[in-house]
Amino acid sequence: MKLNHKEISYLGELKKAGYQTKSIKDELRNNLREKIKNGEETFAGVHGYENSVIPELERAILSRHNINLLGLRGQAKTRLARLMVNLLDEWIPIVEGSEINDDPLKPMSRYAIELIKEKGDHTPISWLHRSDRFYEKLATPDVTVADLIGDVDPIKAANLKLSYADDRVIHFGMIPRANRCIFVINELPDLQARIQVSLFNILEEGDIQIRGFKLRLPLDLQFVFTANPEDYTNRGSIVTPLKDRIGSQILTHYPDDIETARKITEQESNLDKRQSDAVYVPDIAKDLLEQISFEARNSEYVDAKSGVSARTSITGFENLLSTAERRALLAGADSTSVRLSDFLGVIPAITGKIELVYEGEQEGADAVAEILIDDAVKSLFPEYFPKINKLEKKDEETPYDDLLSWFFQQSEGFELLDDFTDDEYKRTLDSIPELNRMAKEYQPDFPKEDVYFLKELLLWGLVSHKKLSKHRFSEGYQFKDLYGSFISGL
Repeated sequence: MKLNHKEISYLGELKKAGYQTKSIKDELRNNLREKIKNGEETFAGVHGYENSVIPELERAILSRHNINLLGLRGQAKTRLARLMVNLLDEWIPIVEGSEINDDPLKPMSRYAIELIKEKGDHTPISWLHRSDRFYEKLATPDVTVADLIGDVDPIKAANLKLSYADDRVIHFGMIPRANRCIFVINELPDLQARIQVSLFNILEEGDIQIRGFKLRLPLDLQFVFTANPEDYTNRGSIVTPLKDRIGSQILTHYPDDIETARKITEQESNLDKRQSDAVYVPDIAKDLLEQISFEARNSEYVDAKSGVSARTSITGFENLLSTAERRALLAGADSTSVRLSDFLGVIPAITGKIELVYEGEQEGADAVAEILIDDAVKSLFPEYFPKINKLEKKDEETPYDDLLSWFFQQSEGFELLDDFTDDEYKRTLDSIPELNRMAKEYQPDFPKEDVYFLKELLLWGLVSHKKLSKHRFSEGYQFKDLYGSFISGL
């Protein structure tokens, strides 16, 4: 039954309207049932989980379980928890002035019980919107039982002239104050074991104990915990009895394909409209950016147990556009297109997001980032141009012979400068006849505005396959024949 919250201000009116007490888990369950029956999207804006995480999460909600979302960083665990708010009723009534959101028909606190006893049907009612029914706490080593459960408040005792034996001196912690709400504890393993123990009875029996006060408060909460598997070995673990009391543990994961990863990046990127209007990003550049994260997750230099967050691509995309924007501003241009050489600006976003193993530390973070970009180019290359075999027969003809021959004849090398205007950049790439021919031959229907990025990809691809050499200098990149410089120096 949907009640008009604007017309109900007192307990008597609430009873007359036919309001019935409902637990938060039943709210979530009932509203989820309706959404599923009506074919509505339950967790909007979360991509890649449609056939894995979301069905498991829906099953857990239908089972009225407390939930633990277990996954590496950047896998939308907290976002999923926050989206559960949309499954709550829009408004619920509470006893006005209650610290713990007392249900008017099922009061728990001394304050609410005494107020209803005194005023009866004239007890004032206020309404709580679902957007205010989400509490979140990051588990850190300094979290105390008093923070979560509560403690005796000496100031309250002094002001009210009460002894410490009176339960009115209690100051409730975050969990009682989140009664009838979704309560999220992020990074649960980081919570000290003795603090985790304090959650046992709340999860199972609803009892809480504060400084010797045994209060029978049947708290009505939907707990959602998040945890990172890395924490189990690095910082702590979830104590076994607590795990036993959590109904469902759901494993999250990274996107399985580039298309899904692109949706996430484009949705989450924080771009200035002037930036997105001024900078054109070719589709192939977006694919390449996502491929970097895929390469990092499989790299021998990166700690796989730590994971590579989706934020790597998100911040990388922002840096990529900023690199192109800055170049356009320096040139006095109103617009520009992303170039492959702009990926140099993505390196700071990569180095800040990946954890390196020993071999990676030896290489250095910047060098590893460059390796990942080159590996991403190498992975995408066969989708656009003929595959280059690792082992080739001596004197065997390849589709790249004429292009490599052109570079062999250019003893001074071929330079692409960072500050080239768009016209200079295009004119320089157009100056290589074989580059133009191969782009037209192997990608005849490629979008015209993207073709210059494709040409750059061809050059970088030949470098990653050790057919050309690439040298970074302060003003740009130089491409040369791999052996020509040695021969000419003899």
